[in-house]
Amino acid sequence: MIGGDDPARRIFCAIDTDALPSALALAKALGGHIGGVKVGLELFTAAGPEGVKALGQAAPLFLDLKFHDIPNTVAGAVRAAVALRPAFLTLHVAGGEAMLRAARDAAEAAARNAGIERPRLLGVTVLTSLDQADLDAVGLAGPVEARTLALAELAKHAGLDGIVASAREAGSLRDHLGPDFKLVVPGLRPAFAKTGDQKRVATPAEALAAGADMLVIGRPITGAADPVAALQKIVEEINASP
Repeated sequence: MIGGDDPARRIFCAIDTDALPSALALAKALGGHIGGVKVGLELFTAAGPEGVKALGQAAPLFLDLKFHDIPNTVAGAVRAAVALRPAFLTLHVAGGEAMLRAARDAAEAAARNAGIERPRLLGVTVLTSLDQADLDAVGLAGPVEARTLALAELAKHAGLDGIVASAREAGSLRDHLGPDFKLVVPGLRPAFAKTGDQKRVATPAEALAAGADMLVIGRPITGAADPVAALQKIVEEINASP
């Protein structure tokens, strides 16, 4: 079961590699201990749908392809993705309401036709690698927090199941969006890990305290000599937090 009271079951490990054998080995090692694995563009491009489908047989799959295109194109991509049976699937909210609704309709129809559970659709708001200066540079005016909230509200209005957002905005988002809208937080670094290329970061414990439902953690687990031990260390850190 994804989620629940066990912190480990609320964690998805981000597998950012182009090597399917090592990705499969990691997914199999973590599969019985974690909420699932998150697969993005790097591995999907290298291994293709069948490779990603194999990963989903080892652990619940978070397919993070961040679809963003015209509604018809995204609807077709979502229909194809449903066949891989992901638990979660991402889209850029910036694609607009028509695109988001087309994705939701396509996911429902494809899952119904296949007789399987529909993946939860998550809207990506503002990437955790961006800060205010980055948004200003691409012409997106306004504070990061305000832009994130506006995108989150659009995602909810369009019928998505939740959003992906930084832990720094998680508390405010939870207050505005209510308890039932899923809040997934990436860009997390436990106290023992380096920040890396993420700019708006927090610890896993801070994200959960702010209202996150699910956590996405990559390099602190995948870069460890013993990924399962690293996962357990993160869980201990969460449990030790007030």
